[in-house]
Amino acid sequence: MTEKEKHNTEKPGGEQLTKGLQNRHIQLIALGGAIGTGLFYGSAESIQLAGPSILLTYLLGGALIFLIVRALGEMSTYDPKAGAFSYYASHYWSKRAGFVSGWNYWANYVLVSMVELAVVGQFVQYWFPAIPAWVSAAVFMVVITAANLLGVKAFGEFEFWFAIIKIVAVVAMVVLGIAVILLAVPGASGAVPGLHNLANFFPHGFFSTSSPSSAGSGGVAYSGILMALVVVMFSFGGTELIGITAGEAEDPQKSIPKATNEVVWRILLFYVLALAVIMCVVPWDQIGVPNADGVVVSPFVQIFDSVGIHFAAGLLNFVCLTAVISVYNSALYSNSRMLYSLSIQGNAPAYLARTNARSVPAWGVLTSAGITVIAVVVVFLWPDFAFNYLMSIATFSGILNWSLIAITQMKFRRSIGEDEVRKLTFKLPFARVTPWIILAGMAVIYGLMWLSPSYRVAAWLGPVWCIVLLVAYEVRERMGRKS
Repeated sequence: MTEKEKHNTEKPGGEQLTKGLQNRHIQLIALGGAIGTGLFYGSAESIQLAGPSILLTYLLGGALIFLIVRALGEMSTYDPKAGAFSYYASHYWSKRAGFVSGWNYWANYVLVSMVELAVVGQFVQYWFPAIPAWVSAAVFMVVITAANLLGVKAFGEFEFWFAIIKIVAVVAMVVLGIAVILLAVPGASGAVPGLHNLANFFPHGFFSTSSPSSAGSGGVAYSGILMALVVVMFSFGGTELIGITAGEAEDPQKSIPKATNEVVWRILLFYVLALAVIMCVVPWDQIGVPNADGVVVSPFVQIFDSVGIHFAAGLLNFVCLTAVISVYNSALYSNSRMLYSLSIQGNAPAYLARTNARSVPAWGVLTSAGITVIAVVVVFLWPDFAFNYLMSIATFSGILNWSLIAITQMKFRRSIGEDEVRKLTFKLPFARVTPWIILAGMAVIYGLMWLSPSYRVAAWLGPVWCIVLLVAYEVRERMGRKS
């Protein structure tokens, strides 16, 4: 028996999942995962922090994300399983690590789903203001849940077309922006677009302070390339979905390496090039500034508005609605597979590993959807509490998840042995030092969170969340021994 077979504990018989995701699904799922509301709206905050040098921040953050996905890709290609990093943490590290990794990721996506469904009503109300926000949330939730129950191919098709819409939107913006730059079409303010708008490349330097802080009484405001890294990194959340899909990919040995390696050019195209074009057309210091109506609009809206295409808000509203639905679709898929994996590990109730006639872990889908309903109700009843505190935990979860992937990769190599490591067909570059680079990067980002008013709550709630997970594991183990 090989090392790979020894660690294979996927349930036999009818409880297995179906390998129904084709290569085109995997590629577009990975591609679409790089484009979300973090790019369409969150980029304004990062540009204000760093100016044009935000391009370097995205390159730095993208390099870290690439290493993380390569670490996960090495394990996913060798041993493709539902639950990905939770499965690997459980089998190559410890059951406790699998519990913490899996439930942390599941909770993270429940909270992300909560916020996405809570804001979906705002996008619908742009066209149909009479429709209550909760009605829109309920309709989309039922539709996406039903689609996930139909089978993994239905999920793949939904994500494929959602990704197409987002990609077309970004590419169209880039093409339009380049045309405006080449033709030197002046904006509404009379400013001429061009590379000269990037001349003041380091307006806030690498790391700078200014006082008093607008966010605190008599405090200090921090800005610069380094501070922008905190915002940038969370724009890349969800890239781990590549690993989650490995368990149901038709040819993971081909599709996972390809999707992983393409992370680099996705970041270059959809973040670096897109934002460079935007800042050439709209001066960076005008991005994120309220317009004449007192509204802070997306940088993508600004580039269209600047050349007189005023229906841009409606176009972007549709794209953002698509992005939000896509996030919930991905969240429900990944959460159901994570519960399935946790159940197989013995870290979750056994019923969550049951599959329906279409080989979908239906109880995992329904359980995740049901918990999300409760979370959405919390958002509608106590929006300030939900967004300020619950989402802070979700923010920290990303750092915890990426850190656990790096540690698990080291445990994975030790577990399978040198002979199997040499046989790996898709290896993490410089594997002896790369996980430590990832962990050092996560430590820096966590430290920077303490300096940011937007993320400080997440910084102190994070350790509390870790304690909650560890205590939950001990309770689960003691209950299991008693039964």
